[in-house]
Amino acid sequence: MQRRSVLATTMAALALTVTAAFTVTGCGSGRMAALHANCRTKGLSWRVTVLKAVPRSAQREARLSVVNKGSQPCVFDGFPSFAVHVGKGPESEGKGQGRTMPIDLRRGGTVTTSLRYKDHGPGMTPADCLVSNDEVMVGAPRDHHQKAIKVRDEKGKKTRMNVCEQTVWMGPPVELNG
Repeated sequence: MQRRSVLATTMAALALTVTAAFTVTGCGSGRMAALHANCRTKGLSWRVTVLKAVPRSAQREARLSVVNKGSQPCVFDGFPSFAVHVGKGPESEGKGQGRTMPIDLRRGGTVTTSLRYKDHGPGMTPADCLVSNDEVMVGAPRDHHQKAIKVRDEKGKKTRMNVCEQTVWMGPPVELNG
């Protein structure tokens, strides 16, 4: 009889601990990320937006936006893969700068990553750059699959990324609330 009492007390304490953990952390927090699978490229909707050029600057800014279109939350853990290339020729790859934290991305949630690269400057043409393309290759962190997406400007029109170096610098991914 005493053994059942100890077992019942232990089970009650475990149930209380689990309930308290859900109450304190909430379902969308980083602590809950361990309960979800990593995000996969095919379950995400991707968009790259080249921002308006700053006059007389060789640096260009862009934004990579990712929306979870899957049926379940997923964990966006690290920098996405990102590359601009011309066929099988020259390529500029994304390289992360800064520290990333796992993001528990709810269904419909959005993550953005800032991009910075050397564009053709004054006295240069896009042909002077290493690569120029209206399409980029993207992929979720920790996923070997990639997807080709079209490059857009801030008005949603097709545009090109003219990258004059081998690296496109990426800021840490952040979740957009709302």
